[in-house]
Amino acid sequence: MDLHEKDARSNGFKAVAGIDEAGRGPLAGPVVAAAVIFSSLPTKDLGIKDSKTLTPSKRELLVFEIYKIASAVGVGVIWPEEIDLINIHRASLKAMEKAVSSLEVLPDYLLVDGSFPISSSISQRPIVSGDALSVSIAAASIIAKTTRDRIMDSYHGTFPQYNFLSNKGYGTKEHLDALKEFGPSPIHRRSFRGVVKE
Repeated sequence: MDLHEKDARSNGFKAVAGIDEAGRGPLAGPVVAAAVIFSSLPTKDLGIKDSKTLTPSKRELLVFEIYKIASAVGVGVIWPEEIDLINIHRASLKAMEKAVSSLEVLPDYLLVDGSFPISSSISQRPIVSGDALSVSIAAASIIAKTTRDRIMDSYHGTFPQYNFLSNKGYGTKEHLDALKEFGPSPIHRRSFRGVVKE
């Protein structure tokens, strides 16, 4: 899980940031990205890995560990209105760019989850399935996922009819049925199929 970080450091890079996003697929809520820099690589026994393979409780525990040992953590959020304006692909990349720009430590190398680079003058390497191959990207995936989940949990109090507490904005049957009954809320992505009646 740390081979990409070690390879970057062997090539002279010192502040290597892993970047990932959460929330490309949901029908509601923002897309959230995170960037994480470790000054020394975490040990395997912490259990940092792709957030999708972890339980919510394990992710929450790891968030505290990541913030404790990381030299910098950055978060970027793109809200539904902008997602509808620029499309989810561009919004995801922009969220990653915002996460990098919010880091308190300037990275000199970026490990980006996925096959597309972000707009940055910093040297970078896109890695397909990077959250399963890089500890820094995996840590970023945990931060992004937990941050987005908390946002959706808070929206549940305002829009309980969609049960965001359970579905986090994804298109479950219950969520789709609620859309048919109540229509979209202000945080729904109106450019996504199934949100607005065609």
